Amino acid sequence: MKRDMPSLSRPIQPMPADVAERLKRRGVKAAYEARPPYQRNDYLMWIAAAKRPETREKRLSQMLDELESGGVYMRMKWNG
Repeated sequence: MKRDMPSLSRPIQPMPADVAERLKRRGVKAAYEARPPYQRNDYLMWIAAAKRPETREKRLSQMLDELESGGVYMRMKWNG
């Protein structure tokens, strides 16, 4: 699925299959897609940058929790 992200200056991150599956399983895919392109890209970049599997899992879980609760982006209040 190609996304229109003309305003991003950072490289566009690909959606890993396991992240897509977890979004679907948690029922937050629509919440993820409703986020601005920079947030979607930043989440994926942050998750991909983890060096250890435990860190990657922690970051992925945080993203899923934030999408589920809404109003939060990277532990900061966000009014979307």
